Parts: sequence; C-alpha cells; structure tokens
Amino acid sequence: MTTHATGETRPAIRLGLRANVAQFSLLVVVNALVGGMLGQERTVLPLLADDVFHLSAYTAAMTYILAFGATKAVTNFFAGTWSDRYGRKPVLIAGWLIALPVPAMLAWGPSWGWIIAANILLGVNQGLTWSTTVIMKIDLAGPQRRGLAMGFNEAAGYGAVAATAMATGAIAEHAGLRPEPFLLGAAYLVLALGLSTLAVRETRDHARFEAARHVSPAGSEHNGELTTGQIARLTSVRDKALSAASQAGMVNNLNDALAWGIFPLLFAAHGLSVAQIGILAALYPAVWGAGQMLTGWWSDRIGRKHLITAGMLLQAAAIALVATGSAFGVWAIAQILLGAGTALVYPTLLAVIGDVAHPAWRARAVGVYRLWRDGGFAVGALLAGILADAYGITTAIWAVAALTAASGLVVAVRMYETHPHAVSGP
Repeated sequence: MTTHATGETRPAIRLGLRANVAQFSLLVVVNALVGGMLGQERTVLPLLADDVFHLSAYTAAMTYILAFGATKAVTNFFAGTWSDRYGRKPVLIAGWLIALPVPAMLAWGPSWGWIIAANILLGVNQGLTWSTTVIMKIDLAGPQRRGLAMGFNEAAGYGAVAATAMATGAIAEHAGLRPEPFLLGAAYLVLALGLSTLAVRETRDHARFEAARHVSPAGSEHNGELTTGQIARLTSVRDKALSAASQAGMVNNLNDALAWGIFPLLFAAHGLSVAQIGILAALYPAVWGAGQMLTGWWSDRIGRKHLITAGMLLQAAAIALVATGSAFGVWAIAQILLGAGTALVYPTLLAVIGDVAHPAWRARAVGVYRLWRDGGFAVGALLAGILADAYGITTAIWAVAALTAASGLVVAVRMYETHPHAVSGP
C-alpha cells in the first residue's frame, strides 16, 4: 500500500492480468456491452432499409454504415488524445452518455435520416467506449500479455455482437423489425453507464508507471517525446509494422462493412428467413469473438506477423466462398471461416500497436490505428454499395475478397515481427 501526505491510502500500482483481475474483468463486461450496442443492428438494420424504408439502391442502404464508420474513425483518434489529457474513465462515461438516444431513434425514427443520425451517435459511442476499454486493458496488462489481453477484450465485444445479432433476429422473426429488437440495446446502455460510472477505475497511472520504467532501444525514434502529428505519421506511414497494421485493420473492417450491409441482402434475395439470416449474421462474429481468446494468447507465444498474414488470406477465401455459394450450409461454412480469419487478425493487430508504441504515447497510437481501421467501414460501405449498384452483389463481394488477399500480402512483405519473445527467442 502507498500512503500519501493527504492521508489517502491507495493500492500500489502493479502491472499484469493477475494483479488487476477484478478491474480487467469488469472492463471485459463493459466491452461486451459496447459490442451489444453494435450487435443490435447487424441483423435488423439491412432488412429495415429494404422492408420499411424501401431503399432500392445498395449505396443508399449502406449510408448508415458510412455514417457510423466515418464518425467512429474520427472519434477513435480523439479518444486516444483525450484519454491521455483527461483520463480514461471520463472519456468512457462520455461515450455512454452520447449513446442515450440511440435505441429510441432506431426503434421509432420516422425516416431514414433518423437512422443515419442514430448511427452517427453510435459511431461516437463506439469510438469513445471501445477505444477506451482497449487502452485501459493495455494499461493494466503490462508488456508480457498484451495479445491475451486484447483477445479477451475483442472476444467479449464481438461475442456480444454475435449473441445480440442472433437475439434480435429471433425477436424480429416473432415481433417484427421494430421496436422490440432495439429494446435490448436500451437495456445494455443503462447497465453499461451504471458500471462505468460507479465501478470502473482510472488506469492512466498504470501507463505512467510503465512509461517511467520503459527503455527504448538506442537510436530509436519510438521515445516518449513525440507530438501527436509525429505519432500519426509514424503509425500511418513511417514505421513498417505500425503502418502495415493500420492498412490491414482498414481492409479488415472494409470487408466487415460488406458482411454487415450486403450479406443479409444477398441471403434474403435467395429466400432465407429472418431467423436464418440472424444465425448467419451471428456465426461470423461468434467465431471471431470466441477465437480471439486463443489467437491473442497464441500471438504471445509465436509472434504477430504470421498470424495476421494467415488471417487476412483466410478472410479472402471465406469471402470468395460467399460469392460462389447459394445455400444456407455453404454460407454457414463461409461465415465460420471468415470469423476464424478475423480472430487471427483482430487482437493481434492491437497487440502490434502495444508492442511498438511507447507507453507515453500508446493511447494516441491506438487512436490513430483505430482511425484507419474503422475508416474501413466507410470505405467498405461506399465501395460495396457502388459496385453492387453498378455490377451486382457478386462482383462487389469478389472485389472485396481480392482487396483482402492483397492486404495480407502487404503484411507478409512489409511488417516486421514485434513481439519480444518471438524476436529474441525463448
């Protein structure tokens, strides 16, 4: 225990998952609720665009993903900067407060403009809350188990996306597309705001504690005295590992936008029921979520680069299988493979950022990486919508499969291994 001159007694700061298991576990729960807020849209909203608002053009139907992705991407950048300046917890609480109107707007919004506005607010919510829970877990975990920590974080978030996508699909099958499916999101919101306000503790001091003991390699430009502009350039272009991770993250979420906005319409066009579409929409994030607990740990054992390369190539193959399929069974296999490929990539990319970035500016590097990564939602919505309108859904899917394969090859050529164990050997 550390006793301060004010008479206040606080626990000594310690890094590691075991040393911080209570707060780490609480943040896992909070991030599951973050994922649940996103999951309420995965099955229902593409069908809502078609059945309720009668949007015939794919580009128009994808506008909510464009609004969500662009807003979330920009918010991610500021979330990292603000969490360094004001602390992690205030940013987390602000993210939940901003989301308060979202379930009602989705459930009762009278026009498509209301749905787009709700997704702008949801993008801010996801950018602030998901970024902050990532940063807080990295703060607590310390340098040795970042892959495992990110595996837990992303497994909770995307496991909740899957469970909520399936639940809202089942609810919509029996009660209709609105408003009942979105009441689940309202319950998540209330619980998350309460936990974040009353139970979550600030973790910025853990990052400062690690930064005071961090030793950068001689001659390294990854020191603790970088401006935000320097960090943005380093993460986006100059550092080979950080920039390769940023482009791979963007392409990963580009193909996720395709899966979110286009796949349900493809499945519906082939006569699948809402419940079947809900199962397919849930399979992909379910495998993605559950798999990350293994792949995050695995990247701590064997390194990051090869898992990311393999994951991007597996995603490309899965997307190509969706393009060639025409039945529930084939699409189910493709969704499982897509989830497995994404599980290899998602926590590992975040672990790369944690490996390379100095603790003093790690939160801002995470923000820059997530700016690129979630910008993929906006790029994917535009690309998939334009190609689907001009050439058909199948062409759009094949194009995204090719981009995903190319991204994996970029990682194979450009990224260097970042995990110390894999670099130095046992």
